[in-house]
Amino acid sequence: MSKQTVLGRVAQLAKANINALLDQAEDPQKMLDQLIRDYTNNIAEAEEAVATTIGHLRLLEQDHQEDVEAAKEWGEKALAASRKADALRADGKTADADRFDNLAKVALGRQLQAEKEARAAEPTIASQTEVVEKLRSGLDQMRAKLGELKAKRDELVARATSAQAQNRMMDAVKSIDVLDPTSELSRFEDKVRREEARAMGKQELAASSLDAQFEELDALGDSAEIEARLAALKG
Repeated sequence: MSKQTVLGRVAQLAKANINALLDQAEDPQKMLDQLIRDYTNNIAEAEEAVATTIGHLRLLEQDHQEDVEAAKEWGEKALAASRKADALRADGKTADADRFDNLAKVALGRQLQAEKEARAAEPTIASQTEVVEKLRSGLDQMRAKLGELKAKRDELVARATSAQAQNRMMDAVKSIDVLDPTSELSRFEDKVRREEARAMGKQELAASSLDAQFEELDALGDSAEIEARLAALKG
C-alpha cells in the first residue's frame, strides 16, 4: 500500500460522519456492525503500512548516521595524515611528506563524499518523518472513531432492547382489558360469579329444607301435647 493510499484512507475514515451514515441506513445496527468491521480491517492495514514506512525511515536514519560518522572519521584521518606530512617535511623527507599529503587528500575526498550523501538524505528523512507523524495521527483518529462506533452501536442495541421490552409490556397490558367482556379475565370473572350464585342457591335450598324439618318437628310436638291432654281429661 503506497503512502498516498494510506494517507487517503486514513483521512477518509477519520472524517466519516457516523450520524449522517446512520440517518441513511435502513438498519442502523447492521450498518454499525459493518462499519466496525471495515474500520477494524482498515486500521490493521494502515498499521501494517505505517510500520513499513517507519521501518524505511529508520533505515534512512541509520544510513544518514553512518554517513555522518564516516565523514567525521575521514576528517580525522585526513588531519592525521596532514600532520604526519608536516612532520616529515620538517625533517626534510619531502617524498614521504608528499605521500602523506596525498593520503590526506584521499581522506578529504571520502569525507566530502560522505557529507554529500548525508546532506542528500536529510530532505528525504524530514519528508518521511512528516509522513509518519501524519499516519500516526490518522491512526489515532481512526482508533478514536472506532471507539465511537462501538459506543454508538452499544447504545443503539440497548435502546432497541429497551424499546422492544416496552412494546411487549404494552401489548400484554392491552391484551388484558378488564372492561372488555370478551377478554379472558372478564370470562373468568363471569364464571366465578356463576359459581358463587350456585353456592348461594344451595345454601338457600339447604336452609329452607332445615326450616321445614323444624316445622314438622313442632307439629309433632303439638300433636303429642293434645293426646296427653285428652288422656288426662278421660282419666
